[in-house]
Amino acid sequence: MKLTSEFYQRPDVVQIARDLLGKYLYTNINGVLTGGRIVETEAYAHLNDQACHSHLGRYTARTSIMYEAGGVAYAYLIYGRYTLFNIITNKAGKADAVLIRGLEPTEGIPEMLLRRGLTSVSSKLTAGPGLLTQALGITTKHYGTDLTGNLIWLEDHGESVPEEMVRTSPRVGIDYAGLDAALPWRFRELGSKWTSPAK
Repeated sequence: MKLTSEFYQRPDVVQIARDLLGKYLYTNINGVLTGGRIVETEAYAHLNDQACHSHLGRYTARTSIMYEAGGVAYAYLIYGRYTLFNIITNKAGKADAVLIRGLEPTEGIPEMLLRRGLTSVSSKLTAGPGLLTQALGITTKHYGTDLTGNLIWLEDHGESVPEEMVRTSPRVGIDYAGLDAALPWRFRELGSKWTSPAK
């Protein structure tokens, strides 16, 4: 079942990040279906979170999509090379987001390998936020994509990840966020080889 706008527009971005574990992310790029099961996420809140791009309330060309109602894609480039895929959540104007950090590939794996320039399946395929976007064909041109449409979407296959199988920890690469860097808003499925290697 495809996730609806109501799922994304709930007010608690941390709960949404947790709930996204076990959901499936799909793309249909140029008629090729690829996708997989989400095993790692990070939450970013517009209030009281210096790691969030919108925490200062600055409406810029880059962050403008964050102020839309939840259920759209926030895709941006880091290091001039990797696209990161975020899901905007909450009501319009709230500017919260969930970063998808790890994906267990399940659909269209041959195409994913081609996109990644790999010859065999390994964690290098989708175990990291910049790797999974490449495998799924997600680029910055997908900024603002409606995630209830047929280009990029998420589904619930009725699989819930029990609490004992979830590791919570601080987020990655946000030392600039001061005390907020210690917030335990990174969620990983224990035992999955598809979570990112970042400590």
